[in-house]
Amino acid sequence: MSKVKIFSLGGLGEDGKNMYCIDVDQQLFVLDAGLKYPAQELYGIDAVLPDFSYLKENEKRIKGIFLSHGHEDHIGAVPALLRQLNIPVYGSFFTLALLKDTLSEQNMKAESYQLNVVTKQDVLTFGQVEVSFYQTTHSIPESFGIVVNTKDGAIVYSPDYTFDQNVDAAYKTSFERLARIAGKNVLALLSESIGAEHLGHTTTSRNLDQALNQAFMKAEKRVVVSAFSTDIYRIQKVIDIALAYQRTIAIIGRKAQRMIDIAINLGYLVIPEDKLETLKFIDDKNKNALENSLVLVAGDRHEPFHMLQRMVRKLDRLIHIQKSDTIILMTPPVPGTEKIAARTLDILYRNDINIVKIDKSMLPPSHASSNDVKLLINILNPQNIVPVIGEHRHFYAMKKIALSMGYQEDNIHLLDNGQVLEFNDGVPSNHIYSISTGDVLVDGILEGDLSEIVLKDRETLSQDGVLLVIANIDSKQKKTIGETEVVSRGFVYMKENEALIQQVQAIYSKVAAEIFNERFVDWRQFRDRIREEVAKHLFHETSRRPLVIPVLIDTQK
Repeated sequence: MSKVKIFSLGGLGEDGKNMYCIDVDQQLFVLDAGLKYPAQELYGIDAVLPDFSYLKENEKRIKGIFLSHGHEDHIGAVPALLRQLNIPVYGSFFTLALLKDTLSEQNMKAESYQLNVVTKQDVLTFGQVEVSFYQTTHSIPESFGIVVNTKDGAIVYSPDYTFDQNVDAAYKTSFERLARIAGKNVLALLSESIGAEHLGHTTTSRNLDQALNQAFMKAEKRVVVSAFSTDIYRIQKVIDIALAYQRTIAIIGRKAQRMIDIAINLGYLVIPEDKLETLKFIDDKNKNALENSLVLVAGDRHEPFHMLQRMVRKLDRLIHIQKSDTIILMTPPVPGTEKIAARTLDILYRNDINIVKIDKSMLPPSHASSNDVKLLINILNPQNIVPVIGEHRHFYAMKKIALSMGYQEDNIHLLDNGQVLEFNDGVPSNHIYSISTGDVLVDGILEGDLSEIVLKDRETLSQDGVLLVIANIDSKQKKTIGETEVVSRGFVYMKENEALIQQVQAIYSKVAAEIFNERFVDWRQFRDRIREEVAKHLFHETSRRPLVIPVLIDTQK
């Protein structure tokens, strides 16, 4: 009897962290390994990764990681995974070029890992299982759908796609590959769901071309455009229009520079060398005026907004925004950036800058809308549909689409991370069980080292501030030397709350007298008593709970 299992270690019911697993008769195939950007309440966290515990326990069964495309929500966790498991990685040339750049940035040598370039023509064989690829239309070049062929039928993973026909050849869907897949039995379709709520097809907005052309035509001097560095296709569109107006090109943004350099080297971004500006730091002699230039400000998520704020405040080292500039905002807020986007707009308007705000309707996301989903389902005619990549409202929209096309509830499988959908001889089991999954929080170079307590402390600091109680102790004579110092940061203004500070000092003196009266001093108990009693008193007086940190300095050491 053949047994196929489909489950996710991330990406279901959330935005990002995409990581899907296909287990075919004990052979494990991992599709993507992405990160998720943290919500605002995760203070100081840089990224959220999937928990790799299951993969570590089953390392010998893993045949490889198969990457769909180069966006961080699909490849961002690969370096962390490779630190723990040196397993084969398969992806397009462009995707692996981005991955190698990320590995280099994290001081990992790409040649130390098994990185294998594949094309849409390649078929990889693992016993009775074949893995093949087809090109999809997305905002980044060489994006793939992935097909895992089993003896019970094909499992098709189709992430981040559209069927937009108004794109360059490098971005077009390889329908000939889809036709070959359609000629076979398709056991299950794992289709992205983010755009399923939107009616119609996702297509390139012709209004965007018109808006950009009009803005460049009206601009008397320098044009500054904000863009997301992952959107290579639209960046090329802006560059082409700038070149048509005889403008030179300057690119700002460390990460953008690297991604754009890779795209230029591989021919996916075309900028004549004589049109590229090399910028030097602004000083008394050099102002980087660039009056007949396009300044492209690109980065991830919040980065374009941060850079624009620095430029308008004259804090940036390369560009200072002037009133004569035209600013084109091509970065609609994404979840988690709404506040900084609104703040950036406010600062620009306050400085009387000429702003062209590209409406979100002109920047349709590169995700399949309802008719795109229907088209893919009609092409492949899968027996089962498993919505992936999105939140549960997106999965519900996918379910409604499938039901409208005649599918039965038993063949539409809405899963959570860790839930295992099992097929026995091609028949889905009614029993869905779960494996252990979770989040790994990344803070700088720390990984998985942050407990609930640390996050709670950070939340407290952000809301109620911190109060330090500092005392010099003579441990031999068991007494306090000098006056106890109380320091407030983000809690109260000390000069206006002297009575409260004196009350804290009195609490310390009371606790110290009781502790020093004992035969032996328990320093941990000493700190805990100060922390608890000061915190209780502050809440009673102010209804706030600052983080109380006792600092006891032994002068005898």
